[in-house]
Amino acid sequence: MDLKRTHYIGSINQSLKGQKVVVGGWVEDLRELGKLTFLTLRDVTGVAQVVVVGEAGIKQVKDLNRQSVVRITGAIQDTKSRDFPFEIKSEKIEILSRAVHPLPIDPIGRLESNIDNRLNARALDLRNQKTAAIFKMRHHVLQSMRKTLVDLGFIEVNTPKIIGSASEGGANLFSLKYFDKQAYLAQSPQLYKEQLTIGLERVFEIASFYRAEKSHTVRHLTEFTSVDIEADFMDYLDVAEILEKLVTNVFEYVEKNCIDEQKILGIDIKKPKTPFEKITYKQAIEELGKEGISLANGDDLLDSHLRKLGELHSGFYFLIDWPMKLKPFYIHEKEDDQSLSKSFDLQYGYLELSSGGRRLHDPNKLRERLTEQGLNPSQFEDHLKAFDWGMPPHSGWGLGLDRLMSVLTKIDNVREVVLYPRDPERLFP
Repeated sequence: MDLKRTHYIGSINQSLKGQKVVVGGWVEDLRELGKLTFLTLRDVTGVAQVVVVGEAGIKQVKDLNRQSVVRITGAIQDTKSRDFPFEIKSEKIEILSRAVHPLPIDPIGRLESNIDNRLNARALDLRNQKTAAIFKMRHHVLQSMRKTLVDLGFIEVNTPKIIGSASEGGANLFSLKYFDKQAYLAQSPQLYKEQLTIGLERVFEIASFYRAEKSHTVRHLTEFTSVDIEADFMDYLDVAEILEKLVTNVFEYVEKNCIDEQKILGIDIKKPKTPFEKITYKQAIEELGKEGISLANGDDLLDSHLRKLGELHSGFYFLIDWPMKLKPFYIHEKEDDQSLSKSFDLQYGYLELSSGGRRLHDPNKLRERLTEQGLNPSQFEDHLKAFDWGMPPHSGWGLGLDRLMSVLTKIDNVREVVLYPRDPERLFP
């Protein structure tokens, strides 16, 4: 059986009038009109109207269910339809796969389905143009990110996801038996990407990571995609500048390359203004105090506090110079005030998108910090020994791709922008 197509639908236009084409896709609609049958055919690039003529052809599609897959040979011709700039007059119809009805959801969107039903039939849901637009846009976001980082001299790496110790000393880890050993799913590439700067200097990774948090919110997942960088000879504000450039480049790239997707989703993407505002932790505490929220220096900022800050600072902004007590063991202190860290979070309103900072590169200080935080340095010896091999000063960050997609698409529920999301209840499909 010949499966080749001569054209994607999106590449066909009126200039091909009279030319024979072979197209393939799924049947979105069927309409009988006298001695003619009109078939709406869609592929990943677009939609076209096919005119089925002749007794044999009409009989062939008479009992064809919508969403069935066909391959059609026909000629491009003018159309009287207001919805299509051309139509295809069929000469040959091959039915490649029949859709069995009733389908679990209506992918055209005429009948709305809730998010859980759509996720249960995610592959079919991708025939919904709004859903497809999200993931086409996500593709472009990834293209932009990789281009930005490669142009800045970063090398893409892949770190292990099955690890032997807690990468950041946290408790929210999935544990598993690795033959006769205890293992965990990585919650970040933190320790590995730091080590890799010894030889590769600037590295980045875009990959899935895992956190065993029983969070039931529209912004938390147990498996998420993180964009991570680490760079030698950079301080924390240097890598914050790279993060700002990466985010603004994403908006600019999507604005130019996802025009159809924006129309489908009903959004208008514009490059955010730069530079992003920088607010110190101390300033945030003072601002919250003026709003009647009393916090002591060193208190963590809860979701309710961040929501209030988000009302005061719309769009993107950095929260910088957090207290050391609130940061992981590997974060570097400020030279002029050792109670504060060289760290930042990138916020969009109340939503935290990224966390980063300068890292400790002195192994003795690292061992001290591990002990201070109640962690056993011996469990990190595989990591710490690399710091005796000439570890350069370095900084980095991790960015939640899924949350950035929520911001970009103006969709609140992060599960909408992930193909097969994992949360405390969802393990299938």
